[in-house]
Amino acid sequence: MSFTVLIPARLASTRLPNKPLADIAGQPMVVRVAERAEQSGAAQVLVATDAPEIAAACADHGVRALLTRADHPSGSDRLAEACEQLGLKGDDIVVNVQGDEPLIDPALIDAVAGLLSKRSPAQMGTAAHAIESIEEFTNPNVVKVITDAQGLALTFSRAPLPWWRDGFAGGITQLPTAPAPLRHIGLYSYRAAFLRAFPRMAPAPLEQCEALEQLRALWHGHRIAVHIASAAPGPGVDTPEDLERVRRLWA
Repeated sequence: MSFTVLIPARLASTRLPNKPLADIAGQPMVVRVAERAEQSGAAQVLVATDAPEIAAACADHGVRALLTRADHPSGSDRLAEACEQLGLKGDDIVVNVQGDEPLIDPALIDAVAGLLSKRSPAQMGTAAHAIESIEEFTNPNVVKVITDAQGLALTFSRAPLPWWRDGFAGGITQLPTAPAPLRHIGLYSYRAAFLRAFPRMAPAPLEQCEALEQLRALWHGHRIAVHIASAAPGPGVDTPEDLERVRRLWA
């Protein structure tokens, strides 16, 4: 199976300025992400950015980069333009690896890419892993996903899912066991034709309420296949504290 990894990266970040260029053991973070992606089965790995500084840093380290427009409202829009620049065919598979995931597991990338050939109804693929603590379960920054019997997403939410009607009557003191709660991992695969069409779909009310872009696909009747990983992925980088933690793990 052939697929392309695209890594969206931009300099603007409110909590960690110039995040893609943050140093991790002597190399920019976006380069570290690309190196991990290149260990997957991807036919090609490219960074899609609107910043010449990021493109130059990639070139300095032998990573391919595409310069895209600066007015894209989301990473999906940026990747849609990258698909056009690359001339990808409609059935070609694209994996969106976030540019702040320097510890991403290459095997997880392969698994999410493979979902679309195994589950034909799906236009998107993603991943999740078991939630093991009440703190995660109740944290609105931890996105939860519920799947059907075929492993296709029913919904995503920041709220605790599933809601155990009887078990939570006195408050959330333990996790539900059937079905077990799942934490969504922000890694996506798409068919290129769907990725091009996605930014043109009207935003969904539920998407805007939850601030979860993937709900737009479900709202418009598209299916998302979910790979259940055996363990949580390595931590991503969103804050200066996250960056220091990743640096320590890398060392």
